[in-house]
Amino acid sequence: MLMRSLESIALHRRRRESGFSLLEMVTVLAISIIMSAVAIFSLTPLLNQQHVTNAYNTTLASMRQARDNAVSQRTSYSVTFSNSVSPNTITVALASAGFQNDQSTVIYQLPPGVQFYAASAIASTTAPDSTATQPTMGTGAHAIDFGYTGSGGTGGQSTIYFCPDGSAQTASTCAGSGNWDDGVVYIANPTNLLSSRAVDLWGATGRIHGWRLYSAGGSSYQWVRQ
Repeated sequence: MLMRSLESIALHRRRRESGFSLLEMVTVLAISIIMSAVAIFSLTPLLNQQHVTNAYNTTLASMRQARDNAVSQRTSYSVTFSNSVSPNTITVALASAGFQNDQSTVIYQLPPGVQFYAASAIASTTAPDSTATQPTMGTGAHAIDFGYTGSGGTGGQSTIYFCPDGSAQTASTCAGSGNWDDGVVYIANPTNLLSSRAVDLWGATGRIHGWRLYSAGGSSYQWVRQ
C-alpha cells in the first residue's frame, strides 16, 4: 500500500511538472477566443452609438462656438460642413473680408463610421422645427441643407455665417433681413437609420436646436427635440 501511495504521488508530481497538455491549452485558447468575440459583438453597437453622439455634440459645439465668437468679437464667423472628404469635417473660421485663412480657423473631424448623412427614409418625415409658417427647415433631400431664406433660398448650402448680432446669414457681409440662413444638418451612422441626429438653425436669431430620430410605428418616424 505504501509503495502504491508513493507511486501515485510521484505520478501526480510528474504530471504537474510536465505542464499543461496540448488539449488543455487548445481548450483554454478556444474559450478565450469565444469570450473575446462575444465581448466585441456586445460592445460594437454601443461604441457606434457613442461615435454618433460625439459627432452630434461636436456639431452643436462648433456652431455655438462660431456664434459666440461672432458676437464677442463683433465680426462674422463661418461654419462649413463637408461630406466630400473622409472623415467628414466641420470648419470654423473668421470670415471677415481678407481673413478667411486666419490662424483662428479650427477644423473638427467626425468620428469613424459617422457621416453627414440623410437617409432616404426621412425625406417623408416632417423636418425638425418645421411649422405651418416655417415649413422649409430642410427637406431631407440633402445631408447638409442650409440656405433657406426669406428671399427664396432653395437650400442645399454647406456654409453658414454667424454675425455680430447673433444671427446666421448667407454671406459674411451680414446684410440682414432677407439673408437670414435657416437650415439643418443630418448626422448618422449610415448602417443604422435610428442613429440619425439633426441640428437645425433659425437664421434670424441664430438659435440652434438638436434632434434625434425615433420610430413612430411601422415605417413612420419622428424627430424629437433633445
